[in-house]
Amino acid sequence: MEQSNQTTSRRFILLGLSTVHHHQVIFFIIFLIMYIITISWNLLLIIMVRTNPSLHSPMYFFLTNLSFIDICFSSSIVPVLLLNTLAKDTSISLFGCGAQMYISLTLGAMECVILAVMAYDRFAAICRPLRYNTIMSRTLCFYLVALSWSVGLIDAFLQVYLTFQLPFCKNLNTNHYFCEVPAFVRMSCGDTFLNELSLYISGGLIAGSAFFLILISYVHIISKILKITSTHGSQKSFSTCASHLTVVTLFYGTIMFNPTQKIPNTLWKQTK
Repeated sequence: MEQSNQTTSRRFILLGLSTVHHHQVIFFIIFLIMYIITISWNLLLIIMVRTNPSLHSPMYFFLTNLSFIDICFSSSIVPVLLLNTLAKDTSISLFGCGAQMYISLTLGAMECVILAVMAYDRFAAICRPLRYNTIMSRTLCFYLVALSWSVGLIDAFLQVYLTFQLPFCKNLNTNHYFCEVPAFVRMSCGDTFLNELSLYISGGLIAGSAFFLILISYVHIISKILKITSTHGSQKSFSTCASHLTVVTLFYGTIMFNPTQKIPNTLWKQTK
């Protein structure tokens, strides 16, 4: 109990991207421009869909939800990053770190589910065009979005709760620019077996399952497109999936090649 009280009263130090001043200024300008572009583009997309009745379809409904997720995800990380880039005090409270971690985990899981839902929507539109309106009803669309929220909120609560049950008796300098679970698991001096196990299970159930559903959907979509004899028809069908495929590639590519997502090897050492 004394160890827990000591941890909650201390502040975590985010080491950020660089300690060199001119590098910090460059990073600040780059991320500020990227943040403004991201927020402006997604807000514009949401306004266009909401004000244009011809865009009130399941595909654009899911797209606006994806834009909303991008706005919230960027806003949960970038403002703190911009502040810490130029500030001398880069510490963050336990509550602030937990809130940032919870929001980013929730939105990350939601994006996985929404991307899988959008793949299913494209499958229904291309492979079941005559039944599309029946399959992708308004009620089902709302239920699928509610499912993505539920998955994200429950998963984030579990991960954040387990993370802050760990003792942080080492130096609380976090070699990262925002609060992320793997970085805090590496920083703990306690037994992290349960944390690592939950991260692998969570990744497999959410990100892995969503990717598998996307893959299955596109196997059927590509198979259907290849059967279309008209070149114009096949190009039109594929063009409706191009933007979604781009987002999926960027999202999962970032997850797979992001070194900060790597989890320590203690899980495997303990299971041997």
